[in-house]
Amino acid sequence: MEGSVAELRETFKSGRTRSVAWRKNQLKALLDLVNENEESIFKALHQDLGKDPVESYRDEVGVIQKSVSYSLSCLDKWVAPKKGELPLLFFPAKGQVLPEPLGVVLIFSSWNFPITLTLDPLIGAISAGNTVLLKPSELAPASLSFLIETIPLYLDNKAIKVIGGGADVGERLLKLKWDKIFFTGSPRVGRLVMTAAARYLTPVTLELGGKCPAIMDALSSPSKTKVAAKRIVGGKWGPCTGQACIAIDYLLVEDKIASTLIELLKKTIKRFYGENIKDLKSISRIVNKHQLQRLHNFLKDPHVAASVVYGGSVNEEKLVIEPTILLDPPLDSEIMTEEIFGPLLPIITLKNIEESIEFINSKPNPLVIYAFTEDETFKKRILSETSSGAVTFNDSMVQFLSDTLPFGGVGQSGFGRYHGKYSFDTFSHEKAVMHRAFFPELEPRYPPWNDFKLRFLKLAYRFDYFGIILLLIGLKRS
Repeated sequence: MEGSVAELRETFKSGRTRSVAWRKNQLKALLDLVNENEESIFKALHQDLGKDPVESYRDEVGVIQKSVSYSLSCLDKWVAPKKGELPLLFFPAKGQVLPEPLGVVLIFSSWNFPITLTLDPLIGAISAGNTVLLKPSELAPASLSFLIETIPLYLDNKAIKVIGGGADVGERLLKLKWDKIFFTGSPRVGRLVMTAAARYLTPVTLELGGKCPAIMDALSSPSKTKVAAKRIVGGKWGPCTGQACIAIDYLLVEDKIASTLIELLKKTIKRFYGENIKDLKSISRIVNKHQLQRLHNFLKDPHVAASVVYGGSVNEEKLVIEPTILLDPPLDSEIMTEEIFGPLLPIITLKNIEESIEFINSKPNPLVIYAFTEDETFKKRILSETSSGAVTFNDSMVQFLSDTLPFGGVGQSGFGRYHGKYSFDTFSHEKAVMHRAFFPELEPRYPPWNDFKLRFLKLAYRFDYFGIILLLIGLKRS
């Protein structure tokens, strides 16, 4: 392990990864990797999580293809120095902001989207010119094996490496010196990563999660309500059966429309996924027995079980939990205090939908807030009175797919951001560069009084154009 990191550091010191040509070649090779191994990726994702090819392409393969293509089309623009505006006080001079790679990067990825959450940050690290060590999750073993076997065949093995193993390997990696750590996972492990990074003052990006709420306001027509119901179902159970940091965790709705919404959700679930737990279609399974038992324990609470209005069945042999809707479970129950990360959807009823703002603010900052509303005033209140990594109105999950919007959390949902240019920035340092001329170099013609100089200096800093006067009369030196 130490030898691999030393090789990555030597490669970075050689300057090879700073070349734009090298970066583009690696991105093209990564695109080839995904395109030429699509079926192998589908197979690995089915083995690990029961994902069907449509879900695997939508949430994994297609995401990487889109992200690589976007980065390739923008890379020349991203790496170019940007003009920095300078005050007239420094005339004649030129300022620039020059992006440079951070160095040797460690990327930890999660098991729920084992291809996307490994390769998407890698795109940003390569684009910025870093060397990288990838540590995918061991909880998706087929995907891990695919990455370990395939990446060395396509990418520069002296600059990009993959390592397997469990928590013990992660602990050993965190004892080493890195120039950047990018982590996707739980807040508990995120704290360990931050603690280890503090030893070397290593910058860290943490992509965590939390309880992402959805707000359902009364809409102006039944057709819009049906669309909202479809998007809620898709955002809760579509990606990895709710095992996603940006999946809807719970739903807030006025009590007067709750029954209508629940009926629409039931119909949509049956249409999308079927009714028989033994024959559910187009839905992933729970990753392992431990996670299934954790979710099952939520439902074993008698008060929580009494709130189930749809679903609730568990197939332990196939690691499947039926899409489940709960109406007003106790707010102090575990299902309402812990991130669910599975196919259970609590619905909390309110007398007035605007109470949802106070409800959300009573909990830690979520990664994203979803709000289905046509009320522009309510939208403004959500934006101004809540804090979250993102807000999406009238849809769910789609913000993750945009390369032009930053993706990241705030507070306990994480910090740092990536996707598109934001990925490039995350793995870059913006270096300030200033070019001065040797002339003019004017000296005072007479020894000015200190209080006179001080007054002019104050004016110069207050009104930038006075810098020219200072240069002309030679008061720039003490």
